Amino acid sequence: MTAGGHVGSLARDTLALLVFRLSAERFHGLGRGHFYLGLFGTWVAGMGRYWDNPKAELAQKLGLGSLAYIFVLSALLWCVFRPVAGRSTDYWKLISFVGLTSFPAWLYAIPVERFTTMDAAVALNVLFLTVVAAWRLALLFRYTRLVYRFGWWRTTVCCLLPMTAIICLLAALNLERAVFEIMGGLREPTSADGAYFVILLLSLLSVGLFPVLLLNWLWFVFGRRRAESANPSSS
Repeated sequence: MTAGGHVGSLARDTLALLVFRLSAERFHGLGRGHFYLGLFGTWVAGMGRYWDNPKAELAQKLGLGSLAYIFVLSALLWCVFRPVAGRSTDYWKLISFVGLTSFPAWLYAIPVERFTTMDAAVALNVLFLTVVAAWRLALLFRYTRLVYRFGWWRTTVCCLLPMTAIICLLAALNLERAVFEIMGGLREPTSADGAYFVILLLSLLSVGLFPVLLLNWLWFVFGRRRAESANPSSS
């Protein structure tokens, strides 16, 4: 295949993935090119998130935080999927998939505060956050169903467990403190403030869901180990 044909194939796979049309066979075929394309998409999304923020640090403006995040998130997903799905869990395919889902996050690069009021910008940024998060989570659900052939409940538990764990960690680090500063008038509002309110609500929900999801995940792991002990050849 020529270089142009390879790039075209990567673009078609990415578009099919983003519109929920990529087949299980193509998911299993994610390779090095998809990994590099996912890194590019993540890098641009990371820079776009902070390009017009004068308070952003250099690493944030260079998109380095987003690049590090997909490696960490993929490792967390691997740790959740591997004990339940077994050896079919491939870390590099996971990180290729996670990187390719970064393209919807390019919405964050739109400087809505430049051409709308601050209230409208806050509402639009909350909308972008909600749409991108729901989109990427739905893509993860589909990936899990097709690649690991989980049922709906196992898919729900394995997809939501790492997400609730991350949100609980953010809550433990007191990132929701900014919400109370805004509500108390302790600092000037910005167009990103609405996202903090979403994080606060998600934190409350995640704290309640995490123990339930964790117990179900442990039950899945125990069930797989028990099945492997009863039938060692299946492992």
